[in-house]
Amino acid sequence: MSAVTSIRTRADFNAPQEPPVRTLRSTDENQDICTITRNTVQAAIEVLAGTRPVHQLARRLDQRCLAALQHRASLIQREAARTSLPALKRLHKNPAVRSVRACEVSADVYEASAVVVDELRARAVAVRLERSRQVWRVTALEIG
Repeated sequence: MSAVTSIRTRADFNAPQEPPVRTLRSTDENQDICTITRNTVQAAIEVLAGTRPVHQLARRLDQRCLAALQHRASLIQREAARTSLPALKRLHKNPAVRSVRACEVSADVYEASAVVVDELRARAVAVRLERSRQVWRVTALEIG
């Protein structure tokens, strides 16, 4: 049994090598989207709980999502002030985002989902993010 190795010439050692192709772009981008989603969902639930002002999300949410979130938060606050149910006062309190998943729809669009747990229950959140001028903006936010 003999081992055969190829003989390399000096030209083989001095030949310019191509840089390795970076295939992790989508993985890195997916992680960025998951981080953006986690932070945005956490902040949105805090807005509903009344512990964060809605204008802090103005840079991340588009106008329609921001208005809908503000409307829902005001309805929750009005209902909590009107009734004396202790469960309603604990609604959305101490939220924690448990998991986030993202899926690339196109080069400039991602859809993500998150699971949020608060004092009363677990809820699902769906998010659509679109890239606009190299900035990711939430164009749809559905909180279950």
